[in-house]
Amino acid sequence: MSQHIAQTALDPAADDPSADDAGVAVAESDSAGTGVDGTADRSAEAAADSAVSAADAASANQTGEALLVREGDIAADYLERLLDILDYDGDIDLDVEGERAVVAVVGSNLRGLIGPGGATLDAVQELTRLAVALQTGVRSRLMLDVGGYRAQRRTELTDVGRRAAEAVRDSGSKQKLAPMNPFERKVVHDAVAAVDGVFSESEGEEPARCVVVLPQA
Repeated sequence: MSQHIAQTALDPAADDPSADDAGVAVAESDSAGTGVDGTADRSAEAAADSAVSAADAASANQTGEALLVREGDIAADYLERLLDILDYDGDIDLDVEGERAVVAVVGSNLRGLIGPGGATLDAVQELTRLAVALQTGVRSRLMLDVGGYRAQRRTELTDVGRRAAEAVRDSGSKQKLAPMNPFERKVVHDAVAAVDGVFSESEGEEPARCVVVLPQA
């Protein structure tokens, strides 16, 4: 079993313009003299405050990225143990997309981990998120794919959302789609948002919650 890491470790000081800006601002504040009525002192203090804010923002961003990378590592370890227990053979790919870690189990004969309509995959994803949260202390939004199921489903649902949006735009009548899980609804909402003259919303309760596409007023 192999593990492919698609996210490199981050050096907090490397290639970080905000860190350079922070250093310049501090240097300028150190070199500032005391002027009439303390104007220079206030300018130096303002520059120092700006430097601290810039450094804090850069640090927060790096911490967020590092946390997502750590989530992927924890998830990979958990899934490797699960695959061994279930006697499944698969490779694990790690990535970071936007503000979430993305983990994919790649291989053949993985249908048992997907289940009807992706139900087993959803359950394994929740278990993996719990395993991650137990170690990080932070609620995880990690996305898990198995055997390319979610990638294929994303393509299918994007087409479903686009066609529904175009039909509603042309007819002026709303259209209610079949119940979907949160991942599927998000894909449809994104597809509908790309079509002018319509919008979408979710209605109902899980597991019967669905997307409704409506014409703009």
